[in-house]
Amino acid sequence: MENKTVLHGQHKKNGAILVNFAGWQMPLHYGSQIQEHHVVRQDSGLFDVSHMLAVDIAGENAIHYLSFLLANNPQRLAPGKALYTCMLNNAGGILDDLIVYQLSQQLYRVVINAGNRLSDLEWMKEQAQNYSSLSIVERNDLAIIAIQGPHAISKASKAFSASQQSLIRDLKPFQCIERDNWCIARTGYTGEDGLEVILPLQEAENFWQRLIDLGNKPCGLGARDTLRLEAGLNLHGSDMDATTTPLESNLAWTIAWDPIDRDFIGRPALIQQQQNLSRKLVGLVLEEKGRILRNHQKIITPHGEGEIT
Repeated sequence: MENKTVLHGQHKKNGAILVNFAGWQMPLHYGSQIQEHHVVRQDSGLFDVSHMLAVDIAGENAIHYLSFLLANNPQRLAPGKALYTCMLNNAGGILDDLIVYQLSQQLYRVVINAGNRLSDLEWMKEQAQNYSSLSIVERNDLAIIAIQGPHAISKASKAFSASQQSLIRDLKPFQCIERDNWCIARTGYTGEDGLEVILPLQEAENFWQRLIDLGNKPCGLGARDTLRLEAGLNLHGSDMDATTTPLESNLAWTIAWDPIDRDFIGRPALIQQQQNLSRKLVGLVLEEKGRILRNHQKIITPHGEGEIT
């Protein structure tokens, strides 16, 4: 049986074409994927990303645990800041990419990809065994809505409470605020400015409708994929997975090598691979019409052969 987000009824009401994605019935588009793509590039679009999972990690050892678990360094965070990072296996392979938010001194929230929910949680709990005073809590009581586009913040602001509006105006990229069980972050996955809002399930439908009433257009997973491709943002399971490392996946910038005494999972393997990097992810540009680039097609260059991700 497919899972459904709390906004499933809203998607049907708005004429969405629904498809299975990672076990969830999600909107592919609402009539035109191309129009939705342009709406986000030129105005403001809405995405239901409640199939992704928020996980709260709390306790005195939370920062030490996350410093070991993640390739980027969460010690760089402060309350109200967010960080993009990869979570690696012992061979340096990417189990998932995620954003971690520091909500308070001893409370962090990570948002993981829908297709990796079970395996991520199993891995996170396994690595937590040596850390006392630590809790890992799945927030199945929360929905996640992304509002993206050059006019996203201005068009969405009236959907928030007056106190939230004043705080949103001061948000900088990769900052967040948390009030009344709402976490509002200036982050996204489209290459545009905007917000990602993690909010209680029971408030999600009304908030979604308020956003639509203010002129924000609902968009599906199809446009989300073309937008992230155009922006050069990786998708786990396509451009990277547990068999590829950040060094190979154009994500070397997400590895925090300093301080040199920080021991994180996969570090020894990455250090070894630095000396012998045999493959890498690069951009691909189609210069002529009449051809379509598809997944897993072979690419032949003067430097060797590859495959489209």
